Amino acid sequence: MDWHLLGLSFVTVFLSELGDKSQLAAIALSGRCQSPRAVFFGTAGALLLTSLLGALAGGAVAEFLPTRILKAIAAVGFAILAARLLLFNNDASPDSEETP
Repeated sequence: MDWHLLGLSFVTVFLSELGDKSQLAAIALSGRCQSPRAVFFGTAGALLLTSLLGALAGGAVAEFLPTRILKAIAAVGFAILAARLLLFNNDASPDSEETP
């Protein structure tokens, strides 16, 4: 096992998930229920399952597409997201409240 890759993956996911909505939901659920341990195991299980499915899907896609194409698809996807955020984020969303 590549321990460096394991540690890097753990730190990256840990830091990116610190302010995640699922963590806030787990905090809210554990504060209201009688069994915070059940909330912990439920949320941990859900995170493990989604991570497993993501790793399996990523491995399957990597079997069919070369790394260069995957990187190009990711770069184009991030560029589209960045352009949408920079150029079209000023429009009023239908969920926002408008003041007269």
